[in-house]
Amino acid sequence: MVLYVAVFIFGALIGSFLNVCIYRIPLGRSIVYPGSFCPLCRKKIPWYLNIPIISYVLLKGKCRFCTCPISLRYPLVEALTGFLAAALVFKFSLSPEAVFWFVFTAFLVIISFIDLDHQIIPDILSLPGTALFFASSFYFVPEMRLIDSLTGILAGGGLLYGVAVLYYAIRKHDGMGGGDIKLLAMIGAAAGVKGVLFTVFAGSVLGTIAGAAVMTAGKHVDYRLKIPFGPFLSCGAVLYIFHGPELIQWYFGILS
Repeated sequence: MVLYVAVFIFGALIGSFLNVCIYRIPLGRSIVYPGSFCPLCRKKIPWYLNIPIISYVLLKGKCRFCTCPISLRYPLVEALTGFLAAALVFKFSLSPEAVFWFVFTAFLVIISFIDLDHQIIPDILSLPGTALFFASSFYFVPEMRLIDSLTGILAGGGLLYGVAVLYYAIRKHDGMGGGDIKLLAMIGAAAGVKGVLFTVFAGSVLGTIAGAAVMTAGKHVDYRLKIPFGPFLSCGAVLYIFHGPELIQWYFGILS
């Protein structure tokens, strides 16, 4: 238990940095300098007021200097990253594979929240991420080979590109952004072809459920509502990391 608490704290600290990336990358700002500051009053936040989760609770969700509300998303991202770190160590123990998947999920967290905020997936994340996981997955993940990573990239990028082309041919307008295509290519670099197929299936199911819920929440159904697909692809990829093979076996067992 002490190990998991320590790993959770480490993950939450990384989550604090991910919050910086989520806020600054879409604005084209440095993620290193300057240090953390309130986006409203621009006051620099001292380290003792920047402790993940705890500072938010002690400050009651408000900036100490201007008393403006702090988004609940900040402690949520920190807690989510901490939970992912602890869960990965629980599944893979303290191993290079756990480190690999933690870096991968950190990319997914940043991408998901940027996509939710701006409906974009920056190339500065997906393209270097694809190169990074292509160059390292075969070393850190026992069942992955270099050819598996390469075919995962081609399958991931090619699959969504084909869907996008088909959608445009039918509807005469874009239904999927290029960022989703590059994101799936990055997922393929880390998880291979099976990971790509599982991610698309799981992401589509989750996205359909969420989309139906959002569109029918009001009095009028808006079938043109744009919902970012990146977070659902990310959820599908995380689900594959933890339970992919078991769920695939269960699914084909039902079909047979």
